[in-house]
Amino acid sequence: MFMVTTNDVPGYRVTQVLGEVMGLTVRSTNFGQGFTAGFRALGGGEIPEFTQLMYESRYEVMNRMWGEAVQRGANAVIAMRFDSGSLGSFSEMCAYGTAVVIEPVNGAVPAQPAAPAQPAAPPAPAAPPAPPVA
Repeated sequence: MFMVTTNDVPGYRVTQVLGEVMGLTVRSTNFGQGFTAGFRALGGGEIPEFTQLMYESRYEVMNRMWGEAVQRGANAVIAMRFDSGSLGSFSEMCAYGTAVVIEPVNGAVPAQPAAPAQPAAPPAPAAPPAPPVA
């Protein structure tokens, strides 16, 4: 399945528009993650616990959107977007787009429905620079 942020897929034509599809999740960190993240926030910089939470949330909402598109008979989602926000101490993530049926033009390879790939873990934060030698 193609999931693209563009309004079309090069080499394909849209033959049917099936409507908006979306995936939504609201999450919180567990006590340990929140406690550790609070201490990391004191020093500034990236907070890996929250970065991992956002990666996992993004993967979940893409899967939910993909599932809804497949249920409707789509083989692509176009004009896909992410939206995120917070509800108090909770993190909300949404993916949405337009479910469509596409067909190849001029011998392009047909789209095959497949689940989104499992995301890689976020990159490890870089070590802080060494203090200057006096």
